[in-house]
Amino acid sequence: MFADQAKIIIRSGKGGNGHVSFRREKYVPNGGPDGGDGGKGGDIIFEVDSRVNHLSDFRHRRKFAAQSGEEGGKSRRHGKSGEDLVLKVPAGTIIRDAEQGRVIADLSGDNTRVVVLKGGRGGLGNQHFATSRMQAPRYAQPGGEAVEIEVLLELKTLADVGLIGFPNVGKSTLLSRLTNARPKVANYHFTTLNPVLGVVDLPDGEGFVVADIPGLIEGAAEGAGLGHDFLRHIERTKVLVHLVDGASTEGRDPIEDIQAIDAELASFSKTLLDKPQILVCNKLDALADQGSEILETVRQAFPERKVFGISAVSGQGVEELLYEIAEMVKSQDSGIITFDAEFDPMEEAVIQESLVNVEKAGEGTFLVYGPKIDKMLGYTNLESEKGYAFFQKYLKEQGIERQLIDLGIQDGDTVQIYEMAFEYYA
Repeated sequence: MFADQAKIIIRSGKGGNGHVSFRREKYVPNGGPDGGDGGKGGDIIFEVDSRVNHLSDFRHRRKFAAQSGEEGGKSRRHGKSGEDLVLKVPAGTIIRDAEQGRVIADLSGDNTRVVVLKGGRGGLGNQHFATSRMQAPRYAQPGGEAVEIEVLLELKTLADVGLIGFPNVGKSTLLSRLTNARPKVANYHFTTLNPVLGVVDLPDGEGFVVADIPGLIEGAAEGAGLGHDFLRHIERTKVLVHLVDGASTEGRDPIEDIQAIDAELASFSKTLLDKPQILVCNKLDALADQGSEILETVRQAFPERKVFGISAVSGQGVEELLYEIAEMVKSQDSGIITFDAEFDPMEEAVIQESLVNVEKAGEGTFLVYGPKIDKMLGYTNLESEKGYAFFQKYLKEQGIERQLIDLGIQDGDTVQIYEMAFEYYA
């Protein structure tokens, strides 16, 4: 089944922890620290694959995780880095953060590969923490944390021209006339349930891509039917060709149909209605002498747009329409319409990792917590005198002590850091 939207959870690999060990060799009873570094965690990468044209693979599986790095070893052995996870997607895929809908990346044009989440860095082994005053450090740096985020994948068709209109107005027939596409054509509603692309080849060697957008219905912008799924494919197009049943073979009024589709476009996105649009009255071969009258009525109702009368079945008026579309496409910007990035999940992760919260919990009690403190405690041995001295120095250098003073801490007050409590003395 064709799928043009999927919501998945992605997680980068955690960095491997640094190792704590000491060199032990014969005749060397007190060897120095030789704990190796942990390996880097794997990245989450999205890459365009020309053989993929839908997002169905992401409908059957929700979670994707890169490999974590391995812990370092003794004798300065470096932990193995985790393997990256490369997710293959079709060209035109937009990656958004699912929570707020902000664009992370648009895999269109030259942008065919993007690292969305980076793996955690490998932690340093205890060999890096030896100093003249601390020759046998018994702690190592933990690996960087993995980053997890829920993302929304959206496939927006890469086409220059979008054929739009109500079901059964002849879009598929016109597409087969204009291009080398061979869509299924039949006389019933919703024959086309997936966008169909066709390439128009012109004698001058230039051409353009046309997308047959499945028939819209009233309420599509609010999600009625498959409206949202169809409308998103129009967003990249440069020109819209709006087909109506000029002969009213099903009793529909062409003017009312045009107004209804315009309302759906504006409701979904104001920019859709602002796109250059050609109105095409199809099935005029079904009218004897009333074709000119119908065209004139439509032109008077929409004087700002160009109106053509055709028969997609017989080919009447199709060539004239083709060259008008080509001229309109040429007048537009030649580049692919892309969506700028609005959000970098890694920047958010860095901000979160650096957070330290300092609060007054009650009379004589203060709380210190946050990702940065949590990480520091992971590689600090508070049971040793040197480790405790390092901890006090850390609080001062990171401005945490200053925040406590500003909150009114006094000698003898309690500082609670997770499960540990300390008495404060200046």
